[in-house]
Amino acid sequence: MIQNNIAKKNDNQLVEFSANGEKVKLSPAIVRNYLVNGNGQISDQEVVYFINLCKSQGLNPFIKDCYLIKYGNTSPAQMVVSKDVFLKRAERNSEFDGLDAGIIVINNESGELTYRKGAFYLKDREEVVGGWADVFRKNVSHPTHIEVSFEEYAGKTKDGKLNSQWSTKAATMIRKVAITQALRETFPNDFQSMYSEEEMNVDMKLDETPIQQPTQPIEQAPVQPTYQEPQEQLEGVSLV
Repeated sequence: MIQNNIAKKNDNQLVEFSANGEKVKLSPAIVRNYLVNGNGQISDQEVVYFINLCKSQGLNPFIKDCYLIKYGNTSPAQMVVSKDVFLKRAERNSEFDGLDAGIIVINNESGELTYRKGAFYLKDREEVVGGWADVFRKNVSHPTHIEVSFEEYAGKTKDGKLNSQWSTKAATMIRKVAITQALRETFPNDFQSMYSEEEMNVDMKLDETPIQQPTQPIEQAPVQPTYQEPQEQLEGVSLV
């Protein structure tokens, strides 16, 4: 009974922090009940890692700054950040001086390799083989230049085929990978431990609709007035 009560208290232990001027309150119970995408069962360590990521980077999962995804019980959870967060955070940095990005394509007939801005290419004549990005910083004389291979990052299904996102939007996806990697390398303090869905082989349409932050705890633990329970933490992780 005592162990059950401790587990419930841990599950309802709130972490409070500010994200873009708004107060966010998270607990393991809130994460499990409102913020998990997919059909997998989230472990205690994965929940707490997600909470600590949100707190340390000032991310609000209720307005879909970030997502916690788990497809099955045997696969590790994926924690991805919205593309809008990357761009908005870069624009807020006083040293950010813009970016250029595009794709690398090869002509199927001539074999010529071309670096192109944007994501336009001729599917019947060209093949996307990579993406590139330049991020400019005001206090640095040259941009951070990143090139990424399509083959290395293209999301695939278990049978080795391109997943639905990468098979229909190859150029757009690999360009986004290059942008997020270039931003992370240029501003490591702003983007530490933050990865986009394009980098993490997410094969689902993520719901971008904000949800209401719950105001009441989930499964409130019963009070034990005659016994002072020790404050236990989840193994290997901390909620503070």
